[in-house]
Amino acid sequence: MKSDGYILMLNLVMMVVLVKKSEGVWLSLHAVGSKCVSEEIHGNVVCLGDYMVEDPQGSHPTISVRVSSPYGTTIHSRENVTHGQFAFTTSEAGLYLTCFWTNHPGELSVNLDWRIGIAAKDWDLIAKREKIEGVELELRKLEAAVEAIHENIFDLKRRESEMRIVNEVTNSRVAWYSFMSLSVCIVVSALQITHLKRFFQKKKLI
Repeated sequence: MKSDGYILMLNLVMMVVLVKKSEGVWLSLHAVGSKCVSEEIHGNVVCLGDYMVEDPQGSHPTISVRVSSPYGTTIHSRENVTHGQFAFTTSEAGLYLTCFWTNHPGELSVNLDWRIGIAAKDWDLIAKREKIEGVELELRKLEAAVEAIHENIFDLKRRESEMRIVNEVTNSRVAWYSFMSLSVCIVVSALQITHLKRFFQKKKLI
């Protein structure tokens, strides 16, 4: 019973960590340069994003936005907008970028709410569609969180395996390079000794 409580608490903690992915980010933009937000995302993950320009003075400033995949493919692109949203499912794992820029003079504040994975799910719609609520709905959320954790663990194992293979290959290459360098040094030293010996013999120094 104590073990079950511990597992439930661990799931709740991980759920909180994953839900934090949906927190908004405020960016300060200037007329020169751009600001980008990056996220390391696995493959086949749903992503939703909302962005909006803060306009306290009613000047209606506009921004441009571009979302790109790890290989540079443009997923979402808009120019001269005050707000917008994007939605996509990742086709490959890697670093996804969301970049903003503007031609408006002065400083602008942009709010980006980027939701990934279970945080991107519309739980209200799921609850209405499947007619679940209360504890059952929370259990469904925990189940989704556990699945996400499970996928993350497998991804970490895969990366660790890939890194171990890279380390082994690198160590093997370094060992061969060291062996070849030592062999070359020995051969060169032997040739130098032979050459000097012949030189001194010709000069009748030895």
